[in-house]
Amino acid sequence: RGHCRGPARLSAAVNATVSQALSASGIDPREARLLLAEATGFSEAAVLAHPERVLPAEAEARFRAWTDRRRAGEPVAYLLGRREFYGLSLAVNPAVLIPRPETELLVELALERIPRNGEIAVLDLGTGSGAVALAVKHLRPHARVTAIEASAAALDVARRNAARLGLEVKFHHGQWFAPLGVERFALILANPPYVAAGDPHLSQGDLRFEPRQALVGGDDGLGAIRGIVRSVRAYLEPHGWFLCEHGLGQDEAVRHMLETAGLAGIATWPDLAGIGRVSGGCTPLTLPTAQA
Repeated sequence: RGHCRGPARLSAAVNATVSQALSASGIDPREARLLLAEATGFSEAAVLAHPERVLPAEAEARFRAWTDRRRAGEPVAYLLGRREFYGLSLAVNPAVLIPRPETELLVELALERIPRNGEIAVLDLGTGSGAVALAVKHLRPHARVTAIEASAAALDVARRNAARLGLEVKFHHGQWFAPLGVERFALILANPPYVAAGDPHLSQGDLRFEPRQALVGGDDGLGAIRGIVRSVRAYLEPHGWFLCEHGLGQDEAVRHMLETAGLAGIATWPDLAGIGRVSGGCTPLTLPTAQA
């Protein structure tokens, strides 16, 4: 029996400390701290404050497995199964695009156009994890929010996020406006695929692991946006706004599409990096802008 206990003691004795595990991770230090906190159940503050702490064997093994996968390029959000977006913790998996900080601009612009107690109808096209629709519903609870998603697997993620957060959003499965009848909306939001099919970034970084159908918008990246803009007037209320996220250098082309579609008040708004990120316009009479 003594021989059985000896190896267990030895195994515990050679477990890595927090500092040893972090230094051997081979990944970005901030990401390493985040993964180690998740693997151990410690807070990130505790990980920093107690570098001498010895890791439990199970936590160390979990951390090593995660860092191996991260070194191979797998996104941290998929490893953890969640991503923070506009103050909400959203479940994510490889069926959905990982919510980006730049998409928060789309939410900010939407909130400016929704009165705090307004019961207006809002539509989110290509909802993915539900990030935009749920952020809007969370901060404008009186709004009637509808979200559409073509991927059944992604829609399941969005529905589960809504249920866990206790936010009431009407979800439809289908391509862009196809699931709708004669409904019209005061505000339509879209974060469609807008990466060109041949873009080299698709074979780099996190994009390698994300769903291609949520990224690629045809040969020039604008195919999905063209399709949406051609139909958007039919689903906007007389004073309705349409806001669309797009990529670097696409703003001029998108504004031209909006003009051709007969929208007014057309503009582009930059993200925090100064890149034109969201373009939009309204049917001839604009909605009043709510106080932030």
